[in-house]
Amino acid sequence: MKEIDLKNKVVVITGASAGLGRSLAREFAKHGATLALIARGLDGLNAAVDEARQAVCRAQAYPADVADYEQVEAAANAIESELGPIDIWVNNAMVSVFGPLKEMESKDFRRVTDVTYLGQVYGTQAALKRMLPRNKGTIILTGSALAYRGIPLQSAYCGAKHGIHGFFESLRAELSHDKSGVNLSMVQLPAMNTTQFGFVKSYLPNKPKPMGRIYEPEVAAKAIVEVAKDPQREAFVGYPTVETIIGNKLAPGYLDKYLGKTGYKGQQTDEPADPNRKNNLYEPIPGDHGAHGEFGAQAWNFSPQFWAASHKTVTWGAVALAGFGLGLLFTRKLITK
Repeated sequence: MKEIDLKNKVVVITGASAGLGRSLAREFAKHGATLALIARGLDGLNAAVDEARQAVCRAQAYPADVADYEQVEAAANAIESELGPIDIWVNNAMVSVFGPLKEMESKDFRRVTDVTYLGQVYGTQAALKRMLPRNKGTIILTGSALAYRGIPLQSAYCGAKHGIHGFFESLRAELSHDKSGVNLSMVQLPAMNTTQFGFVKSYLPNKPKPMGRIYEPEVAAKAIVEVAKDPQREAFVGYPTVETIIGNKLAPGYLDKYLGKTGYKGQQTDEPADPNRKNNLYEPIPGDHGAHGEFGAQAWNFSPQFWAASHKTVTWGAVALAGFGLGLLFTRKLITK
């Protein structure tokens, strides 16, 4: 399949005001895309638009809460009226809650589900409504290693990501049945140094943090842009993502116990949480917060695993060359014996 040129393509990004969404806006702008940016926070949205325009990129803000289908549909109508037909829709918006289920308010669990799961469903519905009649377009769902393996203290978020994966598989089958020309992809991401850990509602005694190896959001943004240019069914970003998914298939019971022992401490810093700290679960936090969190010193800015996966010709060529070299060395040793 020929790689898609993103220049002047109308790209919708939800959750675009901060974190990964902000990095996505910057990355798509580098490729000359026309950006339709959706989020609740006006300060961050307007700053993202300004950044895109400074990169000589058309961009427009569309304030909306993706948990409300009517708002998503209204944004989609406005985008097509003002910017043109939507070519790519990236579902990225999310919220989360950190804490044991036994301590969580049911309304908080529902809110995470509404934004993180139903927000992607609603975005997909709005995109399909416009793409199916044209028989073209690309929809990208933002997933996680947690779409395959749940961890403690994030039951609502893990449940939403698992739900997205099931929704993805179901819709893929429907599109296949209809022989549709619309592409549907899901990108499974690792832990990232984004703003969410400063925004998230938490029931924990200490400040929340990403668990395991941390990547800068630019790593995920570049991977998602690669999928937009060259659509594929599913992409895994970061070795920990692959390790988690495979490990859970092989030994889920072991991981239950292992994460029970390590998952509580592994998701908290040593610094006590501020009891008056604001969160963005129900309302955005005012201000422009950018893309990065507080864990830059620990974060990787490159994923060798995704580079290898997205450069298959080079990767398999290197594997074949290494195999040939080992075979030659082994043969030489046999001859000299």
